[in-house]
Amino acid sequence: MAQQHFDRLTALDASFLHQEHPDSHMHVGALARFEGPPPPFDELLDSLRMRLHLVPRYRQRLQVPPAGTGRPLWIDDPAFNLEYHVRHTALPGPGSERQLLRLTGRIFSQQLDRARPLWELWMVEGLDDGGFALISKAHHAMIDGIAGVDIAQVMFDLSPVPAEIDHPDEAWQPAPEPSSAQLLAAGMVGLLRTSLHGALRATGALRDPGAALHAAREAAEGLGEIVWAGLNPAPDTPLNVPIGPHRRYEVVPTDLDDFKTVKNAFGGTVNDVVLAVVSGALREWLHARSVRTEGLELRALVPVSIRGAQDRGALGNRIAAMRGPLPVYIEDPLERLAAVRAAMDGLKESKQAVGAEVLASVQNFAPPTVLARASRLNFSTRLFNLLVTNVPGPQFPLYIRGRELRAVFPVAFLPRDHALAIAIMSYNGQMNFGLLGDYDAMPDIDVVADAIEASLAELVALAQPESRPEGGSNGRAASGAPAGAAPG
Repeated sequence: MAQQHFDRLTALDASFLHQEHPDSHMHVGALARFEGPPPPFDELLDSLRMRLHLVPRYRQRLQVPPAGTGRPLWIDDPAFNLEYHVRHTALPGPGSERQLLRLTGRIFSQQLDRARPLWELWMVEGLDDGGFALISKAHHAMIDGIAGVDIAQVMFDLSPVPAEIDHPDEAWQPAPEPSSAQLLAAGMVGLLRTSLHGALRATGALRDPGAALHAAREAAEGLGEIVWAGLNPAPDTPLNVPIGPHRRYEVVPTDLDDFKTVKNAFGGTVNDVVLAVVSGALREWLHARSVRTEGLELRALVPVSIRGAQDRGALGNRIAAMRGPLPVYIEDPLERLAAVRAAMDGLKESKQAVGAEVLASVQNFAPPTVLARASRLNFSTRLFNLLVTNVPGPQFPLYIRGRELRAVFPVAFLPRDHALAIAIMSYNGQMNFGLLGDYDAMPDIDVVADAIEASLAELVALAQPESRPEGGSNGRAASGAPAGAAPG
């Protein structure tokens, strides 16, 4: 779908605006490291300027209709200035990775200006390896992880030779800024469309009552599972404490082949292995904090893309959220993996994702005040302990101005009272973790990073033929499962 002047935010996109708080920023992004030397800054600006027509949303800002008549609209920014959004800095000597990570944490500690297009790109020179970095940052109301991968493939080149880009015949001119009356009318049109959509759904139900009844039954089952999850809250942990505005950032580079080796040896999916690795790491971190893990199962909010091929290149969010278990009570890594695999298989067969999509569609027809309350429920600590998001990236090298992208580390966001978020992205044979933590609540975020490396290495070692247990994976969870868990 084209990104148009006067597009209205979906309920899901608007929920990220409603959820934002001075201490919980709703932007996401990535730290990308390139081989050097860095291109001249003006050359980078020109390269981006030549491609902005491919992503019109990058030149649009938010406008809120008056009198609460509807969700915010995207409008062309008449004062758009590329130099404001693309920034140039350098690390002081020696230009270490630790300094780069500290800079990333500081950049993600600052909210985006709602009066401007909701993105920034920082070019960082002075790295000790002679390369350079790009730190990208965009509001979640504008972009999700999968859309971000599409945008990267638009903004970057597929070969060291920059691609020839077709340009419009005329230079970009912003659409006229809407008047208050136009904004009010746009809000009213949105409300009328909501009513019309509801009427059309009702008409469709009358024409095909069997299909409508089946859809309603599935939706009810899905909503029931989500209500059940809300009535069985996530446990209290050191991950769920009040947070401030400042952030720490840590990275863990790994190989995608290691995750595939474990998957091929013991079954399941790469995402199952990711959750098992995270479970093992959090178990060790909790022990380092002197927290007992017997009977303790954490819950991860695991976003699942429902973006189809028709949505390729479109911004905005097309995701449903599932709550996946992190069985930190299990000591044995293979039993932990088996428990994650069984639980995730159950979630896929359940109606939880259907229920999440139903909630999103219902919120599309809700007044802004109701939507604001619903968004707070979506990110409640009752539902999950931390965000764990795994984004599949391109499995081929990308370039900018002839410089190869060597590694990319994603950055997620921290909802209120959530001190840690773990984002994972695959790229060109890599599987890289980005850990975002609250500055005060997670001074030991490096312990989690080290434990992720150790947890993965343990599973990879067990996946070697000489180490593999007889009969393959143990399909039963260890004893000492949390209260309420189903028997193996």
